[in-house]
Amino acid sequence: MTAAAAETRYPPEWLALREPADAAARATDLLPPLLAALPAGPLVVRDLGCGTGAMGRWLSPRLPAPQHWVLHDRDPHLLGLAAASLRGSGVAVTPEQGDVTALRADDLAGTSLVTASALLDLLTAAEMDALAAACAGAGCAALLTLSVAGRVELDPYDPLDDDVMAAFNEHQRRTVDGRRLLGPDAVAAAIRAFTVRGANVRTQPSPWRLGPEQRGLTAEWLRGWVAAAVEQDRDLAPHTEDYLRRRLGTATRVVVHHDDLLALPEVRA
Repeated sequence: MTAAAAETRYPPEWLALREPADAAARATDLLPPLLAALPAGPLVVRDLGCGTGAMGRWLSPRLPAPQHWVLHDRDPHLLGLAAASLRGSGVAVTPEQGDVTALRADDLAGTSLVTASALLDLLTAAEMDALAAACAGAGCAALLTLSVAGRVELDPYDPLDDDVMAAFNEHQRRTVDGRRLLGPDAVAAAIRAFTVRGANVRTQPSPWRLGPEQRGLTAEWLRGWVAAAVEQDRDLAPHTEDYLRRRLGTATRVVVHHDDLLALPEVRA
C-alpha cells in the first residue's frame, strides 16, 4: 500500500449498511463547540476519504448555510455518489480525486473545517502529524470521527472473544508496504499531534451499539472482524469456523467502540 492508498477501497454496499449505525454513534456533544468556533459567512468543508458522502449527509444539515463541500477520495465512483447525494439548497460540492495524505497547509487555505470518518486508523504516525500540521497551518478546525478504539463487547461472552480482538487490533497496526498503520492508537496520536500545535482538542466516545434490529450489519462486521484476526494470527484459523458460527447465532448485542475527535485551532491575538 502506498500513501495514496491510505483510504481503503470499500464497496458502496458496505458503506450503506453501516451508515445508520455511524449516524447514531456520532458524538453530537462535539457540535456546540464546533459551531461556536466556526467563522461567520460561507463555510468551506473538506471531507477526507468521503466515501459515498455519509459524513456530509449527516453534518451538512447541522451547519449553517451556505456551505461548499470539497470531497476528497481516491475512488472516482464513490466520489460521484457522494457529490450527487450532497448537492442541494445552500450546499455546493466539488469532488477532488487524489491522495488525502498529500494535503498540506497551502492546500487547505480558506478551509473552515476538515472532516473525516473511519480514516485516522488507516494513517501512519507521520501522516497523522502531517494532517495536524496542515490544519494548524491553515487555521482550520478538524472533526475526525469513528476511529477504532480497539475495544469490542459481545453479549453473551465467548472465551475466544479476547483472542480474536487482540489479533484484530494487531492487524489494524500492521505494516503494509513499509507503512505502519496506527489502528487503535490513532486517536492518541491525533491528540498529541494537534495539541503540540496549540489546538484545543476534545474527544468523545462514538460506539456502535448493535442489537437484533442491526442483525445484517452485525453479521457483516463479525465476518470481517474474524477474517482480519485470522489474517494476523493463523493459529486462530482452526477455531474460527466454529467460533463464527456460534457468534452469528448467539451474539445478540455488540458494542464496537470508536472515538470522535474535535481539534479547534489555536486562537492567535
